[in-house]
Amino acid sequence: MQSPVAHDRIWIDKQTPEVFHALNSVALATREAATAAGLDRAVMELVNVRVSQLTGCPFCLDLHARAAREAGITAQQLDVLTAWKRSPYLFTEIEQAALQVAETVTALPDEESMQREYAAARQHLSDDQMSVLIWAATTIGAFNRVSILSKHPVRVRKEN
Repeated sequence: MQSPVAHDRIWIDKQTPEVFHALNSVALATREAATAAGLDRAVMELVNVRVSQLTGCPFCLDLHARAAREAGITAQQLDVLTAWKRSPYLFTEIEQAALQVAETVTALPDEESMQREYAAARQHLSDDQMSVLIWAATTIGAFNRVSILSKHPVRVRKEN
């Protein structure tokens, strides 16, 4: 029995484009809601990168790490993002709260842990911000799954 190869994967974004367009619409609405809630692009890109790290999506990591740098996230912040809880001096309270929401949404821990993490994040986030961050982590998680299951490639590019 042969193991499957990359070309055996269906690119579901291309196979069912109307659903992918709907997911893009959710992402756009989330971005607009983030702006309205006072969350800047840098915070949102930190969420995108962290969720993509947790799910292991190379395509989304490549895309959103570049977007994070363009939004003002430093190379140092990206370098230590997997250890953000141990380097709080590099991240604002809002960024830390957003990262906690991102991790909670992605992992869906037991109810007691979820309640504790939710309460900690709520100390720094408004209802609108909390809602937007949950949508953002949910949406990038969906994009991660589309890319992972479709096996979207990361193209080699020359660095600047």
